[in-house]
Amino acid sequence: MSALDTPVRGKRSWASRVASGAAGGVLRIFLLLVALFWLVPTFGLLVSSFRDPTDIAAEGWWKVFSAPAQLTTESYRTLLENDDITNALFNTVWITVPATLLVVIIGAMAGYAFAWMDFKGRDWWFMVVIALLVVPVQVALIPLSDLFGKLGIFGSITGVVLFHVAFGLPFAIFLLRNFFAEIPRELLEAARLDGAGEARLFATVVLPLGAPAIASLGIFQFLWVWNDMLVALVFSNADSQPLTVALQQQVRQFGSNIEILAPGAFISMVIPLAVFFAFQRQFVSGVMAGAVK
Repeated sequence: MSALDTPVRGKRSWASRVASGAAGGVLRIFLLLVALFWLVPTFGLLVSSFRDPTDIAAEGWWKVFSAPAQLTTESYRTLLENDDITNALFNTVWITVPATLLVVIIGAMAGYAFAWMDFKGRDWWFMVVIALLVVPVQVALIPLSDLFGKLGIFGSITGVVLFHVAFGLPFAIFLLRNFFAEIPRELLEAARLDGAGEARLFATVVLPLGAPAIASLGIFQFLWVWNDMLVALVFSNADSQPLTVALQQQVRQFGSNIEILAPGAFISMVIPLAVFFAFQRQFVSGVMAGAVK
């Protein structure tokens, strides 16, 4: 190869070298440091939940590294003996699980119908669903409170679940309809030629292919309902209040019940985190679905 054939490489600029370095280990180290910094309050809450209230009031949670004998499970025993908190924890489960399952099931069926079934006014109905996405929760609090009062479900778990289902369905239908619409038509036609009806087609073809999007929807809905406090404050009473409301009421007596607040807040946070990490792979697949064609 002659000198004339040798490619000429220009001198790399400072910005180019920085960008190349950022694409490697430097960026990873920076992101790791940010993640660790972000987890510091969570770790502090975990440590505080295992400390005695007097130790919490006397010094910061980081002192436990020099005095590990401060760690105790007494706060969790006190928490489990508190009927208000334990009942609220069970109420949270009774609210979150049905509200998530109903939204996923109904949203999946409606999304399939909007994507692959022809019926009169389909596009107009789907535009109504899209319009409902922008309706704020606060707008419906008073009208639905009046409606639930007339139906006799105001202050019950049923009323809270129905509210979450009603406001979770527009997003669920929109998300799953767009995902199901990406399924190849040839695949569905082949299943129909094999004698599959709409119900069998939905159960054996559409649902397995839509598992990533359904898992993502389930995580979104679970986190929203589990962490909700506004709807629960309005539509629940003392017998049906979830954990978020129970902890909020405990905050008013912060000086005398820190042994309940710390472990209760950590339990309220760690359960949705466990659900997220359990379905992390499906969540990422569902979020990235359709990004690359």
